[in-house]
Amino acid sequence: MQRRFQLLVFDWDGTLMDSAGAIVASIQASCRDLGLPVPEHERAAHVIGLGLRDALSYAVPELPQADYGKLAERYRHHYLARDPDLELFPGMREMLGGLKERGYLLAVATGKTRVGLDRVLEATRLKPVFDSSRCADETHSKPHPAMLQELMQELLIEPEATLMIGDTVHDLQMAISAGVPALAVSYGAHPRDSLTGLDPLACIDTPQDLAPWLERNA
Repeated sequence: MQRRFQLLVFDWDGTLMDSAGAIVASIQASCRDLGLPVPEHERAAHVIGLGLRDALSYAVPELPQADYGKLAERYRHHYLARDPDLELFPGMREMLGGLKERGYLLAVATGKTRVGLDRVLEATRLKPVFDSSRCADETHSKPHPAMLQELMQELLIEPEATLMIGDTVHDLQMAISAGVPALAVSYGAHPRDSLTGLDPLACIDTPQDLAPWLERNA
C-alpha cells in the first residue's frame, strides 16, 4: 500500500510523553513561590506547546516584565524536580521504532528549549529515532509555521507529504499555517472539542490508538 506521508512530525509534551500534568503543576507552584495569582488548571494547560516566555506571559498576565526571569527560574526548578519521573505514553517507543523501520522520516516540533529536548531524548534513548527537530528557542514559537517550514526545507519534503501530530490547538494552528495536514490527540493538554474545531484529519483519544491509526492512514 502506498504511503500518504513521508515525514511525521510529533509534538513532545502531551503527545509522546505524559508530561502535561507536570507542566501545569510546575507553573502553578512557581506562581505560589512568587506570590502571584495561581492560574486555574485550564489556563495553565492552554499554554503547553508554546515557548516558555509566551507560555508564562499567557498563564500569568499580571506578571511584570521585570519578573519574567524569576518566574522562569522557578518554573525550571519545579519542572526539573518532576522530570525524572516522567514517562513516555504506553506504546510510544515501539510505535516510533516501527515507523522508523517502515521508512518514515520522523521529527519533533516542540515548545521545549534545545537543552530540554536533548535531555529528554537522551534519557529516553530516542535521539537516534528522529531525523530532525525544532525547539521554541531556535525559531518562532508555535503557532507560527516556522518549525514545520524549516523541517520540511531541511528534509526536502513537501507540505502535502508531511503530517503534524499534536495535542494542542497550537500544533494544529501551526500545521494550518504551514499548509500541512494534522492529526490531533485528545489524551494530552487540550480538550477534544477545541482540537476537532480546527478540522484535523482525525482525533485520537488514547495513546494505544495512535499507532493503529498511523498504520492504516499514514
